[in-house]
Amino acid sequence: MILNATDLGWDSESSGAEPIIPSDQLGKSSAYELPPLTAWGVALCVSGTLIATENAIVVITILATSSLRAPVFLLLASLGMADLLAGVALILHFLFMFCVEPSDWSELLTSGLLVTSLTASLCSLMGVALDRYLSLSHALTYGSGQSRRRAAILLLLVWLGACMIGAGPAMGWHCLEDPNSCSVARPLTRTYLSLLCGGFLVVVMVTLQLYAGICRVARRHAHAIATQRHFLPSNQSYASKHGSGRGFSRLLLVLSVFVGCWMPFSLWGLLGDASSPPLYTYATLVPAAGSSLLNPILYSLRHKDIRKVLLHACCPHRYSHSTHIHYPVDV
Repeated sequence: MILNATDLGWDSESSGAEPIIPSDQLGKSSAYELPPLTAWGVALCVSGTLIATENAIVVITILATSSLRAPVFLLLASLGMADLLAGVALILHFLFMFCVEPSDWSELLTSGLLVTSLTASLCSLMGVALDRYLSLSHALTYGSGQSRRRAAILLLLVWLGACMIGAGPAMGWHCLEDPNSCSVARPLTRTYLSLLCGGFLVVVMVTLQLYAGICRVARRHAHAIATQRHFLPSNQSYASKHGSGRGFSRLLLVLSVFVGCWMPFSLWGLLGDASSPPLYTYATLVPAAGSSLLNPILYSLRHKDIRKVLLHACCPHRYSHSTHIHYPVDV
């Protein structure tokens, strides 16, 4: 999943014939010339740095705070680690493109790291949705030791699967030796990318189903509470009057960003091929990578317990750090 300088027209011109070069000038003439730095390169480096820094803060905050050990925080730490690796992959791609001479191993390294990070990030997002659903449907047992063990096992399986999938290019599943088999994202083959994007679509659909279940459970709970307290008649839905509340507005925002970031590349990876314009690949990859920048804001930094820890670390005399954790996750 590499954005190549050659696709943007940065490689040197070739006339089709090899010039005759004196032996004493062979070393100088054959030296690789780095492409000039462009606005795309600056954006690549800046975005990678921002993604890595933002998610590193989230991961360190969760891991360094003993009170943040509920399943939701394990999932948020996994999401932050995956997005952190995505930022590192973007920085490495910038270095290999503009600072050092690219090679086959550098393409395989960055593509494998990016596939691993995006796969782990998307599966962690599905885990967050599952956690939210369980926190509403099993509120009494949410946050127990058994739930934490299950979340840890789930994350272990997610990362093992993501690493195995990301190791595909390095294990020989690439198109460096057969350009005709390349997909829209070199050096990934069309078969590999089709399976990857197909899996992405399955995860997206499962996540949407989980959020639909969250809406149903939340509406039932709201209606039951309103009926018990005689706020509304028993045959009138409480959620129908308050469905446009703040919680459901946040849920709509999360779903819009989630679908907008992941659906374009998942569909383009299935429909496009190596002859497709590179601009379309960039246009669909940017939202997928941009999700790594938005995830900490939408999921981690919005959580009030994580915000308390960060505010206490920044201003320990102004904000008191409370160890009380609100386990149920806001919709």
